[in-house]
Amino acid sequence: MPPSSADLNRAAEFLRQSPDYRILRRLQPVTRFHAPEPNGSSRIGVAVDVETTGLDHETDKIIEIALQRFRFDDAGRIVQVGLPRVWREDPGMPLDPRITKLTGHTDEGLADQAIDDALATEILSSADLIIAHNARFDRPFVDRRLPAIAGKPWACSMAELDWLELGFDGKALAHLVSQCGWFYEGHRAENDILALIYLLAHDLSDGETVLAKLASASGQQTYRVNAVDAPFAAKNLLKAKGYRWDSNLRFWSKEIPNAEHDTERDWLKKEVYTGQGEAAFIPVSACDRYSRS
Repeated sequence: MPPSSADLNRAAEFLRQSPDYRILRRLQPVTRFHAPEPNGSSRIGVAVDVETTGLDHETDKIIEIALQRFRFDDAGRIVQVGLPRVWREDPGMPLDPRITKLTGHTDEGLADQAIDDALATEILSSADLIIAHNARFDRPFVDRRLPAIAGKPWACSMAELDWLELGFDGKALAHLVSQCGWFYEGHRAENDILALIYLLAHDLSDGETVLAKLASASGQQTYRVNAVDAPFAAKNLLKAKGYRWDSNLRFWSKEIPNAEHDTERDWLKKEVYTGQGEAAFIPVSACDRYSRS
C-alpha cells in the first residue's frame, strides 16, 4: 500500500528538522495565497511565458504561449489566481531538433494548432502589469504576435530584482523556486507561469513579497543610455561598464536607474566622448521597457 499524504507529510517534516536534508515540494495548482482584505483595493497581473522556434525576435515564431491572470493587493499579496490558458501554434516550418529537445514540442504535435488571438488579447489587455521571468525575450515576441497589447506595462522578475540582496543565488526560475522549497517540471510554458506565480507570492525575510518588490521596481523610471557615435577606442570601456552592442542600430547601450543619470552622463563625457559628442538618455517606463523599439 502506498504511503498516505499524512504519512508523507510527517516524513517530510521529520527530515526537514535535520540540516542534512532539504525538502522540496511539487508545485500544485492554487487559487490564492492570501485572503483578500474586506473592501481592499487590488490590481490584476498576468504571468506570461512563451516557447519559440528560436531566439530571433524578427524571424522566429511563437509555438506555445501560456497566460495566467491573478489579482494582488496593495501589499503585493496574491489574493486570487485564475485558470491558466495555454495555446500552441503551428509555425508553418519544421522545428529545429534542439527546440524539440528543449520544449518537448514536435512538428506532429503542433500541426494545425493556433493561438486564440482574441482571448489572449483580452487577458493581456486586462492586466495592470504583465510579468515574465525574461521579459527581454518574451515581450518582443508577444508584442509582434499580439500587436493590440503593445504599450502595456511589463515587469521582469529575472532582471529587475537584486536576487543576491534578497537572499538568493542565481536567477534561473527553477533555481529560485527551489530555494523557496518547491520544484516543478520546467521548459513547458504552463509549468513556468505557475512557478513564476509561486515565486511572486513568496514572503521575504523583511515581510514583503517578491511581487511587492517587483511592482515597486517596475514603477520606477529608468533611462536607456545610447552611446551613439562613441569612439571605437572606447568599446572596451563601455563593455566593462555593462553596455551591450546593438548590431542593428550600431551603437552601445544599457539601462540605468534614475539615480545614476548624472553620474553616468559625467563618466561618458569624460571617459568616452572626451568632449566630442554626447550620449542620448531616453526615459523608460514599464510601458516601453523590453519592447522592440
